[in-house]
Amino acid sequence: MMNKRYDCIVIGGGHNGLVTAAYLAKAGKSVCIVERRHVLGGCAVTEPLWPGYRVSTAAYVISLFLPEIIRELRLKQHGLQILPRNPSSFTPMLDGRHLLMGPDAAESHRQISKFSARDAERYPKYQDLLERVAEVLEPVLAKAAPDALPLPKDWRKIGVGKRLRDTAKMWEIYQAMGELGADLPEAVELLTGAARPILERWFEAEVLRATLATDAVIGAFAPPSSPGTAYVLLHHVMGQAGGARGVWGYVQGGMGGLASALEKVCLELRVDIRREAEVRHIVADNGRVSAVLLADNTVLEAPVVASSVDAHLTFEKFLDPSVLPESFRAAVSRIDYASASAKINLALAEPPRFTSAMCTGVGPHHHGTIHIGETMETIERAYDDAKYGRPSSEPILEITMPTSVDETIAPPGKHLLSMFVQYAPYRLAGGLHWDDIKEDFADRCVQLLGRYAPNVPNAVEHRQVLSPLDLERTFGLTGGNIMQGAMSPHQLYSFRPVAGWADHRTPIGGLYVCGAASHPGGGVMGACGKNAATEILRDS
Repeated sequence: MMNKRYDCIVIGGGHNGLVTAAYLAKAGKSVCIVERRHVLGGCAVTEPLWPGYRVSTAAYVISLFLPEIIRELRLKQHGLQILPRNPSSFTPMLDGRHLLMGPDAAESHRQISKFSARDAERYPKYQDLLERVAEVLEPVLAKAAPDALPLPKDWRKIGVGKRLRDTAKMWEIYQAMGELGADLPEAVELLTGAARPILERWFEAEVLRATLATDAVIGAFAPPSSPGTAYVLLHHVMGQAGGARGVWGYVQGGMGGLASALEKVCLELRVDIRREAEVRHIVADNGRVSAVLLADNTVLEAPVVASSVDAHLTFEKFLDPSVLPESFRAAVSRIDYASASAKINLALAEPPRFTSAMCTGVGPHHHGTIHIGETMETIERAYDDAKYGRPSSEPILEITMPTSVDETIAPPGKHLLSMFVQYAPYRLAGGLHWDDIKEDFADRCVQLLGRYAPNVPNAVEHRQVLSPLDLERTFGLTGGNIMQGAMSPHQLYSFRPVAGWADHRTPIGGLYVCGAASHPGGGVMGACGKNAATEILRDS
């Protein structure tokens, strides 16, 4: 048994854990990161699955990552390069038409006009509304959430300083929402409502509705008609990491390029990084954290532990339940991890040849996200299957081909296809098990893509299938939920991870949460890690 002492131990070397460690070390703290896997990055990782290929096995695009983190940690100087995608969205149709959209407003207008002149005129107004609401929300993401509810006093002792900070944050939100003026009712609907009625009210072309609705359900076990899905629409205009608002990009070299840049920063700041260091137990005595026990019996001592893994692992696996208040344990046990996402990574001998956009080689339509799902009803029916514990008979596919703009991740002439699939329920009915059916489900997805690009099935040279169960096993995502907990209204902002503990602190002194289980939640954003570091330093 080895003992070593630090100012802070960070559990999990995903992008949020790395961000937390970097900011703490930058402030002069001695920091150790313990990562269960052999590779850093969490879900933002690049892995050499096949000779010559560098695969973004989980997360696949970037936009939400806070520009101030890139600037303050000098990530570009440490190798981070983000490649914009233009066009950014392509929806092929079986009747030979397609919808192609991107940052070029005139071209998007022309494309939408093929389906509806009315929609083409309304689309810029819709984008403007989302951007105005996003501008109000963005400052909220970059601060720890306030604990705004009048909760029982025996839950937690809150000092005057925190009460004043929380009051100031709520007042800032109140003032910012006031700036929306007549847009306020629509803003409230975007924050809490369902995507479907909003999109049906704005647009009449079914292919445009479906394209936008696909974005609203990514990572959610919900159809676009479910309350809470509209909020995800805002995510697609919030980020600026791609170089401009709403521009999503690829990280050169794969998503692990972000982790690599963060690792270089951490090493420069003398952070101790331990790979293949699985946590067995968080040691807490007399209401305070004191150490982390690893699976190999190594003991790492620290007065501060920041956990970037989800709340289930942090509080129900790593801690002795008896050290937590019953009200807190009960709240954690109620967190919804419902998930219906799968990931399929393909290595292709040639790019997909879509019958609705024929070309030789790589065309503009290969650059962005390829949406397979032409109508809103298709998405709803796909959810209906999953609702009863069955993988969708006709899944919704969100596909990217990063090799269209990044030649560093595949052998010459070869391509990588990343296929994010809805709906693949974590809990299956009828005695089915994902290990038995995942390859058949992947066949179904590839065949579905083949209806639009007939060359794809025969062009597949390698394949990786990650079921929801695989996502849980590989990346430590409870229930396979890629957001570390559903992003529904009752699990966001002041309610994340649980009401009364939204400021990254926990009932255990010195124990903090710094991953997507905390505000502002899932996505490759880095805000959870930065906000947690701010609160840790405030307490030190």
